[in-house]
Amino acid sequence: MIGGVAFPTVVPMLSYEDCGAAADWLCRAFGFEERERYADDGGRVTHVELRLGDGVVFLGYPGPEYESPVRHREACEAAARWSALPYVIDGVWVGVDDVGEHSRRAREAGATILSEVEDTPVGRHYRVEDPEGHRWMFSE
Repeated sequence: MIGGVAFPTVVPMLSYEDCGAAADWLCRAFGFEERERYADDGGRVTHVELRLGDGVVFLGYPGPEYESPVRHREACEAAARWSALPYVIDGVWVGVDDVGEHSRRAREAGATILSEVEDTPVGRHYRVEDPEGHRWMFSE
């Protein structure tokens, strides 16, 4: 419990250059629900709590020196090479009821689809990247 609110044992914490815009997009594209939003004295969003089902993700703005995975790979040859692979690198796995419908919603919101919905020995899933380059896997 934090401040009287129950949280899962593990909560991913992702950094974003524009935490507020990222939260808005993740809610629209992936179906998250925003629960908390904090801003600094200048109005910059510095922390957002998102929930989906019984899962939680924290988004944060670590400061002006931070660069998103998308910006980082523009300047780093190694990051560009490993990002060329369609795999979830330092990403988040999320369970959903209907992967096909979820993929459609994400695509309509402008997500970069890394792999189409596929049936695998461990279940049905697809891989996707958000606008700042964080990678997600959604599975049934």
